[in-house]
Amino acid sequence: MTGKVNVFEIRCGSGHAIGVLELDNASSLNALTLTMLRTIQQQLLHWQHDENIISVMIQAVGDKAFCSGADIRALYYALENDPAVTAAEQTVAPTVDDYINHSSNEKSYLAKPFLIDYFTIEYSCDYLIHNYSKPIIAWGNGLVMGGGLGLFIGASHRIVTPTALLAMPEINIGLYPDVGATWFLNQLPAGIGLFLGLTGAHVNASDALDLAMADYLIVDKDRENLIKRLKHYPWQNIKENQAATIITEMLTDIATDSERQRPPSQMIPYFPQIQAACVAPTLDVVYEQINAIDGLGCWLEKAKQTLAHGSPLSANICFHQMQQYQQASLAECLAMELSLSVRCGLVGEFKEGVRARLIDKDAQPKWLYKTISDVDIRLVKSLFVPLWQKQANPLIDLM
Repeated sequence: MTGKVNVFEIRCGSGHAIGVLELDNASSLNALTLTMLRTIQQQLLHWQHDENIISVMIQAVGDKAFCSGADIRALYYALENDPAVTAAEQTVAPTVDDYINHSSNEKSYLAKPFLIDYFTIEYSCDYLIHNYSKPIIAWGNGLVMGGGLGLFIGASHRIVTPTALLAMPEINIGLYPDVGATWFLNQLPAGIGLFLGLTGAHVNASDALDLAMADYLIVDKDRENLIKRLKHYPWQNIKENQAATIITEMLTDIATDSERQRPPSQMIPYFPQIQAACVAPTLDVVYEQINAIDGLGCWLEKAKQTLAHGSPLSANICFHQMQQYQQASLAECLAMELSLSVRCGLVGEFKEGVRARLIDKDAQPKWLYKTISDVDIRLVKSLFVPLWQKQANPLIDLM
Protein backbone atom coordinates (compact mmCIF):
# COMPACT_ATOMS: atom_id res chain seq x y z
CA MET A 1 0.00 0.00 0.00
CA THR A 2 1.50 3.34 -1.05
CA GLY A 3 -0.04 5.81 1.34
CA LYS A 4 1.52 9.00 2.57
CA VAL A 5 0.82 11.94 4.84
CA ASN A 6 1.06 15.37 3.27
CA VAL A 7 2.71 17.68 5.78
CA PHE A 8 2.46 21.46 5.45
CA GLU A 9 1.95 24.62 7.43
CA ILE A 10 -0.67 27.31 6.93
CA ARG A 11 1.05 30.63 7.51
CA CYS A 12 -0.82 33.15 9.61
CA GLY A 13 -0.61 36.93 9.36
CA SER A 14 0.83 37.04 12.87
CA GLY A 15 3.88 35.08 11.78
CA HIS A 16 2.60 31.89 13.42
CA ALA A 17 1.35 28.79 11.61
CA ILE A 18 -1.18 25.97 11.72
CA GLY A 19 0.41 22.56 11.15
CA VAL A 20 -1.54 20.25 8.84
CA LEU A 21 -1.34 16.47 8.58
CA GLU A 22 -3.30 15.30 5.54
CA LEU A 23 -3.87 11.55 5.20
CA ASP A 24 -3.34 10.68 1.54
CA ASN A 25 -4.23 7.09 0.72
CA ALA A 26 -7.59 7.69 -0.92
CA SER A 27 -7.61 4.46 -2.95
CA SER A 28 -7.69 2.54 0.35
CA LEU A 29 -9.99 4.97 2.14
CA ASN A 30 -6.94 6.56 3.78
CA ALA A 31 -5.96 3.42 5.66
CA LEU A 32 -2.87 3.95 7.82
CA THR A 33 0.37 2.38 6.62
CA LEU A 34 3.28 2.05 9.00
CA THR A 35 5.10 4.81 7.11
CA MET A 36 2.10 7.12 7.51
CA LEU A 37 1.99 6.46 11.25
CA ARG A 38 5.71 7.18 11.60
CA THR A 39 5.23 10.48 9.79
CA ILE A 40 2.32 11.46 12.05
CA GLN A 41 4.27 10.62 15.19
CA GLN A 42 7.48 12.40 14.14
CA GLN A 43 5.69 15.53 12.94
CA LEU A 44 3.51 15.84 16.03
CA LEU A 45 6.57 15.55 18.24
CA HIS A 46 8.35 18.21 16.17
CA TRP A 47 5.44 20.67 16.17
CA GLN A 48 4.84 20.22 19.87
CA HIS A 49 8.13 22.02 20.55
CA ASP A 50 7.81 24.63 17.78
CA GLU A 51 6.69 27.90 19.36
CA ASN A 52 5.40 29.21 16.02
CA ILE A 53 2.85 26.40 15.67
CA ILE A 54 -0.46 27.46 17.21
CA SER A 55 -2.48 24.35 16.45
CA VAL A 56 -2.49 21.17 14.37
CA MET A 57 -5.19 20.05 11.95
CA ILE A 58 -5.61 16.42 10.88
CA GLN A 59 -7.60 16.00 7.68
CA ALA A 60 -7.71 13.66 4.69
CA VAL A 61 -7.71 13.60 0.90
CA GLY A 62 -11.04 12.82 -0.75
CA ASP A 63 -14.61 12.99 0.49
CA LYS A 64 -15.28 9.31 1.20
CA ALA A 65 -13.19 8.80 4.31
CA PHE A 66 -11.17 10.53 6.96
CA CYS A 67 -9.60 7.12 7.63
CA SER A 68 -10.98 3.58 7.37
CA GLY A 69 -8.48 2.14 9.84
CA ALA A 70 -5.21 0.25 9.89
CA ASP A 71 -3.35 -1.14 6.89
CA ILE A 72 -4.77 -4.57 7.59
CA ARG A 73 -3.62 -5.96 4.25
CA ALA A 74 -0.01 -5.39 5.25
CA LEU A 75 -0.67 -7.11 8.57
CA TYR A 76 -2.33 -10.00 6.70
CA TYR A 77 0.58 -10.50 4.30
CA ALA A 78 3.08 -10.44 7.16
CA LEU A 79 1.13 -13.34 8.70
CA GLU A 80 0.63 -15.10 5.36
CA ASN A 81 4.36 -15.06 4.53
CA ASP A 82 5.60 -16.17 7.94
CA PRO A 83 6.62 -19.87 7.90
CA ALA A 84 6.11 -20.18 11.66
CA VAL A 85 2.54 -18.91 11.41
CA THR A 86 1.82 -21.11 8.39
CA ALA A 87 3.20 -24.15 10.21
CA ALA A 88 0.98 -23.47 13.22
CA GLU A 89 -2.06 -23.31 10.95
CA GLN A 90 -1.35 -26.86 9.75
CA THR A 91 -2.10 -28.31 13.21
CA VAL A 92 -4.54 -31.19 12.80
CA ALA A 93 -7.66 -30.90 14.97
CA PRO A 94 -6.22 -28.07 17.10
CA THR A 95 -7.15 -27.90 20.76
CA VAL A 96 -7.54 -24.81 22.90
CA ASP A 97 -3.98 -25.39 24.14
CA ASP A 98 -2.78 -25.28 20.54
CA TYR A 99 -4.55 -21.95 20.00
CA ILE A 100 -3.01 -20.59 23.20
CA ASN A 101 0.44 -21.62 21.96
CA HIS A 102 -0.20 -20.08 18.55
CA SER A 103 -1.01 -16.74 20.18
CA SER A 104 2.54 -16.36 21.49
CA ASN A 105 4.33 -18.15 18.60
CA GLU A 106 7.94 -17.88 19.75
CA LYS A 107 9.20 -19.04 16.34
CA SER A 108 7.67 -16.12 14.44
CA TYR A 109 10.50 -13.91 13.23
CA LEU A 110 8.53 -12.05 10.54
CA ALA A 111 4.91 -11.48 11.51
CA LYS A 112 5.31 -11.05 15.26
CA PRO A 113 7.96 -8.27 15.05
CA PHE A 114 5.91 -6.48 12.39
CA LEU A 115 2.73 -6.67 14.48
CA ILE A 116 4.60 -5.35 17.51
CA ASP A 117 6.16 -2.53 15.50
CA TYR A 118 2.94 -1.50 13.78
CA PHE A 119 0.71 -1.47 16.85
CA THR A 120 3.39 0.19 19.00
CA ILE A 121 3.64 3.14 16.60
CA GLU A 122 -0.12 3.33 16.07
CA TYR A 123 -0.98 3.32 19.77
CA SER A 124 1.82 5.79 20.52
CA CYS A 125 0.28 8.20 18.00
CA ASP A 126 -3.15 7.78 19.57
CA TYR A 127 -1.81 8.50 23.05
CA LEU A 128 0.16 11.51 21.82
CA ILE A 129 -3.00 13.02 20.31
CA HIS A 130 -4.98 12.46 23.52
CA ASN A 131 -2.29 14.26 25.53
CA TYR A 132 -1.03 16.83 23.05
CA SER A 133 0.03 20.17 24.50
CA LYS A 134 -1.54 22.18 21.65
CA PRO A 135 -5.05 22.13 20.18
CA ILE A 136 -5.62 19.43 17.55
CA ILE A 137 -8.47 19.93 15.10
CA ALA A 138 -9.63 16.63 13.57
CA TRP A 139 -11.78 17.02 10.44
CA GLY A 140 -13.93 13.87 10.38
CA ASN A 141 -15.45 13.73 6.92
CA GLY A 142 -16.94 10.44 5.65
CA LEU A 143 -15.80 7.17 7.22
CA VAL A 144 -13.99 7.42 10.58
CA MET A 145 -13.36 3.81 11.51
CA GLY A 146 -11.03 1.66 13.59
CA GLY A 147 -7.58 3.21 13.53
CA GLY A 148 -9.11 6.35 12.05
CA LEU A 149 -11.33 6.72 15.10
CA GLY A 150 -8.21 6.20 17.20
CA LEU A 151 -6.68 9.32 15.63
CA PHE A 152 -9.93 11.30 15.76
CA ILE A 153 -11.30 10.57 19.21
CA GLY A 154 -8.37 12.03 21.16
CA ALA A 155 -8.27 15.38 19.38
CA SER A 156 -9.19 18.45 21.42
CA HIS A 157 -11.55 19.77 18.68
CA ARG A 158 -13.40 16.99 16.85
CA ILE A 159 -15.43 18.00 13.81
CA VAL A 160 -17.88 15.77 11.98
CA THR A 161 -19.45 16.66 8.67
CA PRO A 162 -23.03 15.56 7.84
CA THR A 163 -21.65 12.49 5.99
CA ALA A 164 -19.49 11.27 8.87
CA LEU A 165 -19.87 7.68 10.07
CA LEU A 166 -17.91 6.56 13.13
CA ALA A 167 -17.43 2.87 13.92
CA MET A 168 -15.28 0.18 15.48
CA PRO A 169 -16.07 -2.71 13.08
CA GLU A 170 -13.25 -5.08 14.08
CA ILE A 171 -15.62 -7.95 14.89
CA ASN A 172 -15.99 -8.34 11.10
CA ILE A 173 -12.32 -9.23 10.71
CA GLY A 174 -11.65 -11.25 13.83
CA LEU A 175 -9.99 -8.49 15.80
CA TYR A 176 -11.50 -6.37 18.60
CA PRO A 177 -12.00 -2.63 19.33
CA ASP A 178 -8.43 -1.41 19.86
CA VAL A 179 -6.60 1.96 19.46
CA GLY A 180 -7.63 2.83 23.01
CA ALA A 181 -11.25 1.75 22.58
CA THR A 182 -10.97 -0.28 25.77
CA TRP A 183 -10.81 3.13 27.41
CA PHE A 184 -12.93 5.42 25.20
CA LEU A 185 -15.82 2.99 24.66
CA ASN A 186 -15.96 2.57 28.42
CA GLN A 187 -16.38 6.35 28.75
CA LEU A 188 -19.74 6.16 26.94
CA PRO A 189 -23.02 5.66 28.81
CA ALA A 190 -23.42 2.17 30.29
CA GLY A 191 -23.83 -0.53 27.65
CA ILE A 192 -23.33 1.72 24.62
CA GLY A 193 -19.63 0.99 24.16
CA LEU A 194 -20.24 -2.74 24.37
CA PHE A 195 -23.01 -2.48 21.78
CA LEU A 196 -20.76 -0.57 19.37
CA GLY A 197 -17.98 -3.11 19.80
CA LEU A 198 -20.20 -6.17 19.37
CA THR A 199 -22.14 -4.87 16.39
CA GLY A 200 -19.68 -2.55 14.64
CA ALA A 201 -22.64 -0.20 14.29
CA HIS A 202 -22.16 3.10 12.47
CA VAL A 203 -22.55 6.24 14.56
CA ASN A 204 -23.68 9.12 12.36
CA ALA A 205 -22.92 12.80 12.95
CA SER A 206 -25.98 13.43 15.13
CA ASP A 207 -25.39 10.41 17.32
CA ALA A 208 -21.67 11.20 17.57
CA LEU A 209 -22.53 14.65 18.95
CA ASP A 210 -25.11 13.27 21.37
CA LEU A 211 -22.65 10.64 22.61
CA ALA A 212 -19.86 13.26 22.92
CA MET A 213 -17.72 11.34 20.43
CA ALA A 214 -17.51 14.56 18.42
CA ASP A 215 -17.75 18.25 19.32
CA TYR A 216 -18.96 20.15 16.25
CA LEU A 217 -21.03 19.55 13.13
CA ILE A 218 -19.69 21.61 10.24
CA VAL A 219 -20.34 21.20 6.50
CA ASP A 220 -17.21 20.36 4.53
CA LYS A 221 -17.26 23.56 2.47
CA ASP A 222 -16.81 25.58 5.65
CA ARG A 223 -13.33 24.18 6.18
CA GLU A 224 -11.99 27.08 4.11
CA ASN A 225 -13.90 29.51 6.34
CA LEU A 226 -12.15 28.02 9.37
CA ILE A 227 -8.75 28.20 7.70
CA LYS A 228 -9.35 31.85 6.77
CA ARG A 229 -10.20 32.71 10.37
CA LEU A 230 -7.16 30.87 11.66
CA LYS A 231 -4.88 32.64 9.20
CA HIS A 232 -6.10 36.13 10.03
CA TYR A 233 -6.40 35.88 13.80
CA PRO A 234 -3.87 38.07 15.72
CA TRP A 235 -2.18 35.19 17.51
CA GLN A 236 0.64 37.44 18.69
CA ASN A 237 -1.76 39.04 21.18
CA ILE A 238 -2.82 35.91 23.02
CA LYS A 239 -1.41 34.50 26.21
CA GLU A 240 -0.10 30.97 26.51
CA ASN A 241 -2.83 28.28 26.56
CA GLN A 242 -5.50 30.64 25.14
CA ALA A 243 -5.40 29.14 21.65
CA ALA A 244 -7.77 26.30 22.52
CA THR A 245 -10.44 28.69 23.80
CA ILE A 246 -10.17 30.89 20.70
CA ILE A 247 -10.46 27.89 18.37
CA THR A 248 -13.47 26.67 20.35
CA GLU A 249 -15.16 30.05 19.81
CA MET A 250 -14.41 29.95 16.07
CA LEU A 251 -15.78 26.45 15.65
CA THR A 252 -18.87 27.13 17.74
CA ASP A 253 -19.67 30.13 15.57
CA ILE A 254 -19.14 28.26 12.28
CA ALA A 255 -21.09 25.22 13.51
CA THR A 256 -24.18 27.37 14.14
CA ASP A 257 -24.63 27.77 10.37
CA SER A 258 -24.42 23.99 9.82
CA GLU A 259 -27.04 22.91 12.33
CA ARG A 260 -29.77 22.61 9.72
CA GLN A 261 -27.63 20.00 7.92
CA ARG A 262 -27.70 17.68 10.92
CA PRO A 263 -28.86 14.19 9.83
CA PRO A 264 -31.61 12.30 11.67
CA SER A 265 -30.38 10.28 14.64
CA GLN A 266 -30.02 6.54 14.11
CA MET A 267 -28.94 5.23 17.50
CA ILE A 268 -30.62 7.60 19.94
CA PRO A 269 -34.17 6.34 19.20
CA TYR A 270 -33.01 2.90 20.42
CA PHE A 271 -30.87 4.25 23.26
CA PRO A 272 -32.91 2.92 26.24
CA GLN A 273 -33.33 -0.49 24.63
CA ILE A 274 -29.63 -0.76 23.80
CA GLN A 275 -28.65 0.13 27.34
CA ALA A 276 -31.09 -2.37 28.82
CA ALA A 277 -29.88 -5.09 26.44
CA CYS A 278 -26.17 -4.59 27.08
CA VAL A 279 -26.13 -4.26 30.85
CA ALA A 280 -26.11 -7.98 31.59
CA PRO A 281 -23.76 -10.37 33.42
CA THR A 282 -22.99 -12.72 30.53
CA LEU A 283 -22.38 -12.37 26.80
CA ASP A 284 -25.04 -14.96 26.00
CA VAL A 285 -27.68 -12.82 27.66
CA VAL A 286 -26.42 -9.65 25.95
CA TYR A 287 -26.52 -11.43 22.58
CA GLU A 288 -30.11 -12.57 23.10
CA GLN A 289 -31.26 -9.17 24.32
CA ILE A 290 -29.69 -7.28 21.42
CA ASN A 291 -31.51 -9.58 19.02
CA ALA A 292 -34.73 -8.94 20.93
CA ILE A 293 -34.56 -5.15 20.51
CA ASP A 294 -37.74 -4.11 18.76
CA GLY A 295 -37.26 -2.17 15.55
CA LEU A 296 -37.35 -2.61 11.79
CA GLY A 297 -34.90 0.08 10.69
CA CYS A 298 -31.97 -0.79 8.42
CA TRP A 299 -29.46 0.56 10.97
CA LEU A 300 -30.60 -1.81 13.72
CA GLU A 301 -30.93 -4.78 11.38
CA LYS A 302 -27.39 -4.28 10.10
CA ALA A 303 -26.11 -4.15 13.67
CA LYS A 304 -27.83 -7.45 14.48
CA GLN A 305 -26.48 -9.07 11.31
CA THR A 306 -22.92 -8.02 12.13
CA LEU A 307 -23.23 -9.52 15.59
CA ALA A 308 -24.59 -12.74 14.10
CA HIS A 309 -21.89 -13.12 11.43
CA GLY A 310 -18.90 -11.57 13.17
CA SER A 311 -16.20 -13.50 14.99
CA PRO A 312 -17.51 -15.27 18.11
CA LEU A 313 -14.01 -15.04 19.59
CA SER A 314 -13.91 -11.28 18.94
CA ALA A 315 -17.29 -10.89 20.64
CA ASN A 316 -15.96 -12.64 23.74
CA ILE A 317 -12.81 -10.50 23.72
CA CYS A 318 -14.89 -7.33 23.43
CA PHE A 319 -17.15 -8.39 26.30
CA HIS A 320 -14.12 -9.11 28.48
CA GLN A 321 -12.40 -5.79 27.76
CA MET A 322 -15.57 -3.81 28.45
CA GLN A 323 -16.19 -5.71 31.70
CA GLN A 324 -12.69 -5.99 33.14
CA TYR A 325 -11.05 -2.66 32.23
CA GLN A 326 -13.66 -0.09 33.20
CA GLN A 327 -11.35 1.55 35.74
CA ALA A 328 -8.13 1.34 33.73
CA SER A 329 -6.41 4.48 32.42
CA LEU A 330 -5.89 5.13 28.71
CA ALA A 331 -2.18 4.31 29.04
CA GLU A 332 -2.94 1.04 30.83
CA CYS A 333 -5.49 0.12 28.17
CA LEU A 334 -3.11 0.81 25.28
CA ALA A 335 -0.33 -1.21 26.92
CA MET A 336 -2.76 -4.10 27.38
CA GLU A 337 -4.07 -3.76 23.82
CA LEU A 338 -0.57 -3.96 22.34
CA SER A 339 -0.10 -7.45 23.74
CA LEU A 340 -3.68 -8.45 22.96
CA SER A 341 -3.46 -7.28 19.33
CA VAL A 342 -0.26 -9.23 18.68
CA ARG A 343 -1.78 -12.36 20.21
CA CYS A 344 -4.97 -11.91 18.17
CA GLY A 345 -2.89 -11.64 15.02
CA LEU A 346 -0.94 -14.81 15.74
CA VAL A 347 -3.87 -16.96 16.89
CA GLY A 348 -5.38 -16.97 13.38
CA GLU A 349 -8.82 -15.39 13.72
CA PHE A 350 -7.72 -12.00 12.40
CA LYS A 351 -5.94 -13.44 9.38
CA GLU A 352 -9.01 -15.48 8.44
CA GLY A 353 -11.29 -12.48 8.83
CA VAL A 354 -9.14 -10.32 6.55
CA ARG A 355 -8.89 -13.13 4.02
CA ALA A 356 -12.68 -13.51 3.82
CA ARG A 357 -13.51 -9.79 3.83
CA LEU A 358 -10.68 -8.20 1.84
CA ILE A 359 -8.40 -10.74 0.14
CA ASP A 360 -10.58 -13.50 -1.35
CA LYS A 361 -13.76 -11.51 -0.62
CA ASP A 362 -15.87 -14.64 -0.30
CA ALA A 363 -17.53 -13.24 2.85
CA GLN A 364 -17.36 -16.73 4.35
CA PRO A 365 -14.86 -16.60 7.20
CA LYS A 366 -14.16 -19.92 8.89
CA TRP A 367 -14.01 -18.71 12.47
CA LEU A 368 -12.25 -20.77 15.13
CA TYR A 369 -15.62 -21.18 16.88
CA LYS A 370 -19.10 -21.31 15.36
CA THR A 371 -21.02 -19.55 18.13
CA ILE A 372 -20.24 -17.30 21.08
CA SER A 373 -21.20 -20.12 23.44
CA ASP A 374 -18.63 -22.43 21.84
CA VAL A 375 -15.71 -20.14 22.66
CA ASP A 376 -13.42 -21.57 25.33
CA ILE A 377 -13.00 -18.90 27.99
CA ARG A 378 -9.49 -20.21 28.67
CA LEU A 379 -8.42 -18.96 25.25
CA VAL A 380 -10.03 -15.57 25.84
CA LYS A 381 -8.26 -15.13 29.15
CA SER A 382 -4.94 -16.30 27.70
CA LEU A 383 -5.10 -13.60 25.01
CA PHE A 384 -5.12 -10.98 27.77
CA VAL A 385 -1.96 -12.39 29.39
CA PRO A 386 0.85 -9.84 28.76
CA LEU A 387 3.52 -10.87 26.27
CA TRP A 388 6.12 -9.04 28.34
CA GLN A 389 6.90 -8.17 31.90
CA LYS A 390 5.51 -4.68 32.59
CA GLN A 391 8.85 -2.88 32.29
CA ALA A 392 9.58 -4.61 28.96
CA ASN A 393 6.32 -3.53 27.29
CA PRO A 394 7.22 -1.30 24.30
CA LEU A 395 4.62 1.21 25.55
CA ILE A 396 6.00 1.42 29.08
CA ASP A 397 6.85 5.10 28.51
CA LEU A 398 3.12 5.88 28.40
CA MET A 399 2.62 4.59 31.93
